Amino acid sequence: SDTRCHSLMGTRQLLQLVLLQAAWEVGSGQLHYSVPEESKHGTFVGRIAQDLGLEVGELVSRRFRMVSSSTGGGGGGGSRRDYFEVNVQNGILFVNSRIDREELCAKSPVCAVHLEVLVEKPLRGFHVEVEIKDINDNAPVFSLNKQNLFILESRTQGSRFPLEGASDADIGTNSMVTYKLSRNDYFSVAEKPNDEHSKSLDMVLKKPLDREESPVHRLLLTATDGGKPELTGTVQLVITVLDANDNAPVFNQSVYKIRLLENAANGTLVIKLNATDLDEGINKEISYSFSSLVPPSIKDMYNIDLNTGEIRVKGNLDFEDRNLYEIQVKATDKSTFPMAGHCQVLVEILDVNDNPPEVSVTSLSVPVLEDAPPGTVVALISVSDKDSGDNGKVTCSISPRLPFKLLSTFKNYYSLVLEEAVDRERVSQYQLLITARDEGLPPLSATSSILVPIADVNDNAPAFPQPVYTVFVKENNPPGAPIFTVSAWDPDLQENAFVSYSVVERSVAEKPLSSYISVQSESGKLYALQPFDYEELKLLEFQVTAKDAGLPPLCGNVTVQVFILDENDNVPITSPLQLVPVSASTGHVVAKLRAVDADSGYNAWLRYELQEPRSPAVPFRVGRYSGEIRTTRPLDEADGRMQSLVIVVKDHGEPALSATATVSVSLVESAQAGQPDPQETGVSEGPMVDMNVSLIIAICSVSSLFLLVIILYIAMRCQSKEAMLYSIGKPTLVCTSEVGSWSYSQRNSRNLCVGDAAKNDLMVFSPNFSYSMENGAGETQLVPNLCGTVSDSLLSLPGKIIPEEMMNNHPSPPTGTSLTRKSRTTQESGPVHPHQVLQLCQQHCMINCIKGRRKI
Repeated sequence: SDTRCHSLMGTRQLLQLVLLQAAWEVGSGQLHYSVPEESKHGTFVGRIAQDLGLEVGELVSRRFRMVSSSTGGGGGGGSRRDYFEVNVQNGILFVNSRIDREELCAKSPVCAVHLEVLVEKPLRGFHVEVEIKDINDNAPVFSLNKQNLFILESRTQGSRFPLEGASDADIGTNSMVTYKLSRNDYFSVAEKPNDEHSKSLDMVLKKPLDREESPVHRLLLTATDGGKPELTGTVQLVITVLDANDNAPVFNQSVYKIRLLENAANGTLVIKLNATDLDEGINKEISYSFSSLVPPSIKDMYNIDLNTGEIRVKGNLDFEDRNLYEIQVKATDKSTFPMAGHCQVLVEILDVNDNPPEVSVTSLSVPVLEDAPPGTVVALISVSDKDSGDNGKVTCSISPRLPFKLLSTFKNYYSLVLEEAVDRERVSQYQLLITARDEGLPPLSATSSILVPIADVNDNAPAFPQPVYTVFVKENNPPGAPIFTVSAWDPDLQENAFVSYSVVERSVAEKPLSSYISVQSESGKLYALQPFDYEELKLLEFQVTAKDAGLPPLCGNVTVQVFILDENDNVPITSPLQLVPVSASTGHVVAKLRAVDADSGYNAWLRYELQEPRSPAVPFRVGRYSGEIRTTRPLDEADGRMQSLVIVVKDHGEPALSATATVSVSLVESAQAGQPDPQETGVSEGPMVDMNVSLIIAICSVSSLFLLVIILYIAMRCQSKEAMLYSIGKPTLVCTSEVGSWSYSQRNSRNLCVGDAAKNDLMVFSPNFSYSMENGAGETQLVPNLCGTVSDSLLSLPGKIIPEEMMNNHPSPPTGTSLTRKSRTTQESGPVHPHQVLQLCQQHCMINCIKGRRKI
């Protein structure tokens, strides 16, 4: 009792004097502390936050915690308990519950508790080792309070008799036991080392016994450990002196050493012992048994045959539970006063690779942002193996060809980190297979699966499927009607993929674009806010922006080209010339009426006619397409001094629009006659010519582009076919002259392959060559084909030849035109303006194409 009290006082003083030192172990990154066993709750261990380089004020916000703990030292140990805690208010590591080193680590020379500390923002792991120091808190203990020995009086001096020694649960000097026998004349104690692991305790006979003098000897055996202060244990020895039987059985050796694999099957032979006795008869017969000193735990694992001395396996041998067995065996003869011989069997259990590694994911930080930099810690992994040696060495690996890697941090601890950048749009999650494999033969392995999802960040701008959209809208469209829908796609998720649309503001004809176009922000539907006017605006080009809702938002643009299509919504505007009539012969040009139409193409092709039906009383006529007013007969006094002509100008649109002009004709004397002055008529020739030239250039440009499209289409359609050359000698109709004459040719013509069947009645337009009705001169020309046919040479003939397809497209042919299958020649030879002929040619081709007659 006094010894125990002194021990506790020494422990308390030791706790007050212990200065715990924290330091990083070289090359391992481990923080090391030490604390004596049996320390009370609240005992200071170390300033862990300060030693780890962490701010005390950040412990709570960074979720400072110890996520796992393990004991180092092997051997025994009870269930895991939370032996230590950290005060997050001051960062101090303290003892949380009582620590019994012998319970935790048994006889292991090194006993330590391994702590794993985690903090977040960013995620980091630390390894802390707390060594448990042994104190002398266990006295030597004998398994029995009394040992009975029977010794023949005939035993000689120096005979040795084995005793059960005491055990001390402490380690080091605290467990070193010395023995002392109470004072007597016959016996002493001596220790004899068996090997490096154990010693045997014997009682030695100092002088012969005399049964008749002292039949029983009672002695006290004391065991003292090497701790400070010393602790002791005692056992009483009762020695009974026997008579007769002179020889005890003897084993051929005192210690037997056996190696046996763990997991050996029941019934496996460990060793067959043999002892001999020099006596005769019944005194020579021997039986084998375990010594009374053998504990039940050994008897549960082995049994011994009484007659043969065979020791066999009885239980399940597990190296991880116990790797050495010390078995005391005695051989006893069968005399009335039996004598016994003793030996010791040391069974060393050899490790077999029978335990696969264990994988544990102690912390998982998911999902991982797709813009996380390489080196980001994803998880902390620990591996373990209960085997020893190479069987307990474990290597860890993960699935190959993945953007992750394992980094060894401390012993069997690993960090799973990001090795390279990840892209959620390419791979949204990763299934990692972690494999732990030991180095045994054969090796054993274990796997653990981790799912690592990738979190989306706004790293993709909305994209349109094409850079430019082309939209065709007829003029006079209803305001507020949708004209097109644009759509962009964003491969991100949730708000990062929510796309809204807007129009990039700019000025159009000194007006903001928003007055023309609007876009619905969610659907991308484009609306025309006002009717378009082809005569004011032919092309509206703008940009639409698609923007996502990420932070920061990303956007993409697309160009939208809105082409305004013309409709026949403008009546011809006439500019009547003030005419000065002159008495003249038939066909004399009195004046020329000019009209313009703001439309284009077929809608701007004009024709002129008198409002009143022609009669002999009216000495004037108007050119159907030229607008020239000419006399039909000589004028005389009967026609009157003043005449009013109402001229109607119509276009070829559907429906046709018209305008009228009144021309006053005054008859004057021949001396006052003169050519009409363009300035007097109110219309200048120069602007009209400029307008005609501009119109011709525009139509030629459009026609050339249209022809190029046709040629490309033909080339693709005719890849597997041979170009067809035929129609030799067939009539080809062409438009050739400025004055509106049409030409007819029997020469060879080449047709382009534009559909299932070739056409030879297409119209072409020649450059602007002069033509004189008076001299009837003809010219041989090489005419470029605008509509699909090229003629090698053309012979100009008077009059106009109108294609059959042209006639089919008009409700009524021009007045005074006679029609035949091969040629329809008008009876008038008045000039046709070049821009009208160009428009007629272009419209003719486009109408045929639209109606599908060219299958384009």
